Amino acid sequence: MSIQFYNSLKREKENFVPIEEGKVGLYTCGPTVYDFAHIGNFRTFMFEDLLKRWLTHLGYRVNHVMNITDVDDKTIKKASAEGISLLDLTTRYTDHFMIDLEWLKMLPANSYPKATNAIPKMIKLIERLLEKGFAYQERDGSVYFNIRSFPDYGRLTHIDIKAQKQGDRVSEDEYDKDAPQDFALWKGWKESDGNVAWDAPWGKGRPGWHIECSAMSSDALGDHFDIHCGGVDNMFPHHENEIAQSQCATGEPFVNVWLHSEFLMVDGGKMSKSLGNFYRISDLKELGFSPESIRYQLLAGHYRSKILFSLDKKHESERIVQRVSDFQLRLIENNADQFSVGLFPEAYSEFKNRMNNDLDTPRALATFFEFMKKINSKLDEQKISEMELGAAWEFLNVFDSIFGFIQSNDFEISQEIEEQLNKRNQARLNKNWAESDSIRKSLHKKGWIVEDTHDGQKIKKA
Repeated sequence: MSIQFYNSLKREKENFVPIEEGKVGLYTCGPTVYDFAHIGNFRTFMFEDLLKRWLTHLGYRVNHVMNITDVDDKTIKKASAEGISLLDLTTRYTDHFMIDLEWLKMLPANSYPKATNAIPKMIKLIERLLEKGFAYQERDGSVYFNIRSFPDYGRLTHIDIKAQKQGDRVSEDEYDKDAPQDFALWKGWKESDGNVAWDAPWGKGRPGWHIECSAMSSDALGDHFDIHCGGVDNMFPHHENEIAQSQCATGEPFVNVWLHSEFLMVDGGKMSKSLGNFYRISDLKELGFSPESIRYQLLAGHYRSKILFSLDKKHESERIVQRVSDFQLRLIENNADQFSVGLFPEAYSEFKNRMNNDLDTPRALATFFEFMKKINSKLDEQKISEMELGAAWEFLNVFDSIFGFIQSNDFEISQEIEEQLNKRNQARLNKNWAESDSIRKSLHKKGWIVEDTHDGQKIKKA
């Protein structure tokens, strides 16, 4: 079965055929670095990480480009409010974003182009649009794209431009989704911009948000590439405008497949600071969430469906990812890795088919968990062959390479905990079961789980 994706541009599933065999050019809209990224942002970033992992597993060489928006209305306004330079502001939040990505076990992109480094490319694109008659200048040095000059405008989002009045335009980066207007490619300098400005043939100023992604994507992946991702909130105006300006400037189709993830609902509603359900990754760390449990909550639902992230689901999600980690430990204890010969169980084929069906993670997860239950039963009954153990090991490794649920055992144990473990071990040697159990309970209260195996005590984080 070939992999299928729901292409937002065509509103249907279709077989994925890369432009160049064996290779995938993937562009994902990255953060606007004026603040810390929140859990809603990471729902989209996590889906994109999953996509890249799966394509890589299938054997594709993925060139993943994630941009950093370090100049736009928001960044300029925030830097001005704090009385610091644009560079100081955006560096702060870019650094934090990279830390969050690593903590959440996301694979790094091949490149992270910054908008401020691509200004010459943007100017060239705008020059081309002016030359071809798709854009026009204003007296203040601004340049706007004429959406009526592009007959396919609105194809992605089914926006009807017939109601638009001739000459209607908007300079803001983000605007009402029901109001298609000529949008700014270049914004003439205003006093509120401070020293954030670049020289251009039509006047001093700065780029509009939409031209930034067109420039950065084409610079890294070419004028025509395979997949462009983002959240549904990016579809209009951002992605609609990207398509218009890119295709008009280059004459190329721009992107073959558009993939969009749905909104994340938090604690029963749309995330909002006023509702007290606005969570950054640092907030979730303080609340005791592991990166694996967050990954589970963000990946358990299909990327095209709204999903609920809840603090109340913390215990459940931690329990589920712990089951996977325990499964790995149990396979290791039964020497499954030694029996691995590159063979997969029948369940893997079903898992693969689910994932190839537009990344159907709910059914793929169900397939794996059912398989895990079956293998655990065979281990309980001691009725499992070496071949089955080896195949289970192969499947588990593939599964974790895609979902990243297995918890790391790389942790430091304090001297105090080490002493308690030694004391408990001595109690067991002396058959003092009451003291042994008391120490185990004490360690559990401190956040540690102690398990007794044939190889002795094993400790892990609760």
